[in-house]
Amino acid sequence: MGNCFFKSKKPTAEIAPCDCTRRFRPAPVAPTVRLYGSASSPVAAYIRFALLHKNVSLQLVPTEGDTLVLEIGSETVSGHRETLLQFIEEKFPHPPLRFDLVERTPLVVKVTRLQHRSITWHLERMVRWVEDLRTRGKRKTVDPAVGSPRMELKKLEKNYAQLLEVMLEHAQMEERIVFPLLQRADPGLCKAANEEHARDLPVMNGIKEDMKSIGVMDYGTPACKEGLSNLSTRLKSLQKHCKEHFDEEEKDVLPLLEATELSGEEEKRVFEDCIEAMKVTHSHLFNFFLEGLLPSEAMEYVDLIMKCGDKQLRASMIQIISNAK
Repeated sequence: MGNCFFKSKKPTAEIAPCDCTRRFRPAPVAPTVRLYGSASSPVAAYIRFALLHKNVSLQLVPTEGDTLVLEIGSETVSGHRETLLQFIEEKFPHPPLRFDLVERTPLVVKVTRLQHRSITWHLERMVRWVEDLRTRGKRKTVDPAVGSPRMELKKLEKNYAQLLEVMLEHAQMEERIVFPLLQRADPGLCKAANEEHARDLPVMNGIKEDMKSIGVMDYGTPACKEGLSNLSTRLKSLQKHCKEHFDEEEKDVLPLLEATELSGEEEKRVFEDCIEAMKVTHSHLFNFFLEGLLPSEAMEYVDLIMKCGDKQLRASMIQIISNAK
């Protein structure tokens, strides 16, 4: 996901994972697609990502009531989410939607893996962005997408601060909910993972301070170039550590959650505790988080959010998606 190592007209800061898939899949000439219904409907958010996965634009027409009507060209259909998805699949068969009807992966494992995907992509983007700034040279013209060099450095700092907030809350979710669950079954099982969290925290905070220092420098000066070079090295090191940590968790730790043999009610409670633990960042950085996922992965995460018992949190996150440009 998010391996956007190709030439693009977009600045590095603006490339999203779905841009990578579009690179290899030219957008077809599609009929007009409209969805009539409430903008705050979780199903509307789900349909939006399904069409984004198909590389098809959607026009949302707000209407009263709970019924959603999907219009593709001259044909319309209404009904449950599965009916709308099947209609989309018939009209736009490629790439296919992945209907996960039989998988029994615990919900908390799905949530954790998807959070890993988003964090991984955002880190990749930060590394590319800083490397681009380091090697670009003094730009003569201003890119309106990012502004002047100093404005771009401020934007870089802001994006990293958002990523850091998500990473810290994700780590706290694991330390407070996921790891203790496994520790009860096998004391010492998550000792290494906890130690890795503690190891990376000073590095993450140090990068934030480095960005603040570079942000007040004059771009193109020797001091700024040296600062960007050091920052690039530290970000690449953090990226490497995070990849290794996530790979180890997904290979050696998360699969053991299935062995805890939680009941259906216990599994749902742990899952909802995980969503609750991410409440702060999900309440104001949910779109930032979703930017790091492919459309199909965003569909899966929205589907998980719809299973959350906290109606207020669920509604607020769906509203955030609906208000996104």
